[in-house]
Amino acid sequence: MTLLAQLPYLQPGECALLFDGECNLCHGLVRYLIRADRQRRILLATVQSVEGQAILQAFGLPTDRFDSVVYVEQGRYWLRSAALFQALRQLGWPYRVLALARYLPQRLADKVYDAVAGNRYRLFGRNDGTGLPGADQPGRYLPKRREPPA
Repeated sequence: MTLLAQLPYLQPGECALLFDGECNLCHGLVRYLIRADRQRRILLATVQSVEGQAILQAFGLPTDRFDSVVYVEQGRYWLRSAALFQALRQLGWPYRVLALARYLPQRLADKVYDAVAGNRYRLFGRNDGTGLPGADQPGRYLPKRREPPA
């Protein structure tokens, strides 16, 4: 895994969760995360957004079709089930307990993740990427006013 000292749109000490902005399941999970993240530790961006695309590109990840949630913290990234577990670790009780699932075998956790992710549009539907959860709450999404580092 690449460790980057500086990431576009993220300040030192910030963490972010990148998700599929067209996925209804992802929107539901982000709404849940917003309610649980009372300390506002996790910033959000869609993988389709300018900010999400810049972060994916900084790590050398694909930007045209990306089928995973991405958690970014301290210049590192996690994908799939590991990304969800890392995000859960940022939350308080009782949500943090769910992060204990990270001790499941990675292959098993990712197999379950892939089964759900691969069928997410069929099972939960797709949207046009508008009406993002929490968009009305300032500070939840990576702000566009921060330019990526030169």
